[in-house]
Amino acid sequence: MPLIAARIKDEAFIQETKLCKTDTSHFDLWWLGQSGYLLQWNNRRLLLDPYLSDSLTTKYAATNKPHIRMSERVVNPALLKNIDILSSSHNHTDHLDAETIIPVLQNNPGIQFIIPEANRYFVTERAKIPLEYPIGLNDNSSVTIGEISFYGIPAAHNTIERDEKGNCKCMGFIISFGQWNIYHSGDTLLFDGMVALLKPFNVDIAILPINGNDPARGVAGNLNVAEAAALGKAIGARLVIPCHYDMFSFNTADVQDFAKEATAIQQPFYIMENGGHFSSEQLY
Repeated sequence: MPLIAARIKDEAFIQETKLCKTDTSHFDLWWLGQSGYLLQWNNRRLLLDPYLSDSLTTKYAATNKPHIRMSERVVNPALLKNIDILSSSHNHTDHLDAETIIPVLQNNPGIQFIIPEANRYFVTERAKIPLEYPIGLNDNSSVTIGEISFYGIPAAHNTIERDEKGNCKCMGFIISFGQWNIYHSGDTLLFDGMVALLKPFNVDIAILPINGNDPARGVAGNLNVAEAAALGKAIGARLVIPCHYDMFSFNTADVQDFAKEATAIQQPFYIMENGGHFSSEQLY
């Protein structure tokens, strides 16, 4: 089957990001596939969980779990410049990809790299960076870089897993800047207390996976289409943006099923194209 085309890619993608006005009055968001996003606000650029290679397709090609790519790569990571913050929610390669992260770090001197503290040794070995380089967060801890804050939220993938010091290995982040709060959940299932943790943040946009939890796939699971819509509704999110689908054929979901679920409970949502663009102006 032909790959799902990127709406815009490589040099054209970079040019579009440059043409978007950047100030405190609004933000722009681009979907890079899977759970990867580029966020732009007030001359700051954030790269969230990017997977921009074919490393998993290559790794699993001769196994019983082939990672057959469904969508075109949006942008060569070597083209991504002027990135201020990079984040990784957990250690799975589609959220922590050496072939993506290493060129991004090399091409962006001064970039800040935010990770779960529990993953420091793993991350620094994979990314080939000094042990002290990343900023490590735990749940209920935060860091502010300039005018942008990251607050750690636990993620259950499939359980809330901690290291011997009690640090979360899989996390989501509340990203706060200007008047906005964005919840990038990373990979997660629902867990007790999740709604109570998230509701006080008055989330504007919840970026949530929808590919579900099927043990037959042999990988850790996520929210399904109904759960993602219901979580957005329960926390009062102004908008849910679904993600973690249309990357690998064995581990995906139909985003139109999510649209039906969200519509049925009157949860506002926005479906992004591969390489698609969202402006906060669309919230008004």
